[in-house]
Amino acid sequence: MGMAQKQDVLRLPAERLYAEELEALKEADKEAKPAGWQLSPKSVLTFITGGQAGARTIAPKYIGNKRLVEMAIATLLTDRALLLIGEPGTAKSWLSENLAAAIHGDSSKVIQGTAGTTEEHVRYSWNYAMLLAQGPSDQALVRSPIFRAMECGGIARFEEISRCASEVQDALISILSEKTIAIPELNREAAAERGFSIIATANTRDRGVNEMSAALKRRFNIVVLPAPSSLETEIDIVRRRVSEISSNYELRAAQPDDDTITKVVTIFRELRSGTTLEGKEKVKPPTGVISTAEAISLLTGSMALAGSFGDGKISDEDVAAGLQGAIVKDEEKDRLAWKEYLENVMKKRGASWRSLYGACSEMNR
Repeated sequence: MGMAQKQDVLRLPAERLYAEELEALKEADKEAKPAGWQLSPKSVLTFITGGQAGARTIAPKYIGNKRLVEMAIATLLTDRALLLIGEPGTAKSWLSENLAAAIHGDSSKVIQGTAGTTEEHVRYSWNYAMLLAQGPSDQALVRSPIFRAMECGGIARFEEISRCASEVQDALISILSEKTIAIPELNREAAAERGFSIIATANTRDRGVNEMSAALKRRFNIVVLPAPSSLETEIDIVRRRVSEISSNYELRAAQPDDDTITKVVTIFRELRSGTTLEGKEKVKPPTGVISTAEAISLLTGSMALAGSFGDGKISDEDVAAGLQGAIVKDEEKDRLAWKEYLENVMKKRGASWRSLYGACSEMNR
């Protein structure tokens, strides 16, 4: 099922969204495949960073340092788990999902880390009706995504691991060390099939929420994903993802033009770094996260506005509404920081920025 075929679901997993690309890579793949992998490491790299599979062009899923992707894939070839760390919006989850899709054709075995995640979510729980009726049995066992990945030699994903309590995180230590889950109620251990691994993600903004223990960190190979290195790279990422997402949502609006994308990305980069791109003027950053992911959401939201309430072409008023929502998170502080940026930076940028400046000023009154 390829990208061209529409589904009545809000979001397709990567293995279904890019099914045709994965099929083309399988057919063209002549390299040796590790145990449990559907593609060779080189084909996984092509799927993630783009290239050719026979006559088919493979679109890049992650735009950034290729060496980091090679390190991530090489980690999954060993018995080490992979930890992707970075600022919000550095495509940690997106890379995690696409790696799992390319390697095993299944990115669905996911634990979403929250303050409410328990040890049962990591290991197993019970169907209590069956447990009361017949006692502990294999049928009554409710396997976690990690447990299921171990049984089939697949990859489990653990999103935002640092948002979980320390004791929940530490439930992973024995799994990563012994590659087994003990089930004392059934007097047995479940052992991992070859190919099993875990890809975890952690947010640098969440450091201090629940700091990972040194013992757990030692069991991961850590790859740090940086924010996009240049304006051009970030514009390219935003353009590609807005196109994909808006196509999936069938938004009845034209894609944002390059000028609009450049302006949004410029504003975000300057607010994120605390200085203008040319480095001439300091900028007061807002309290919230001004990430690439936020820029993508802002532009798809602007397309939805333009398609439903405008003429189908993104206007400066649509972008201004999106910027207001993305930047002004803490009402008073952020409103003042945004006003300062508008007056000290955007207002002085000349005629091409005047219309957007006016729309933003009107929205931020």
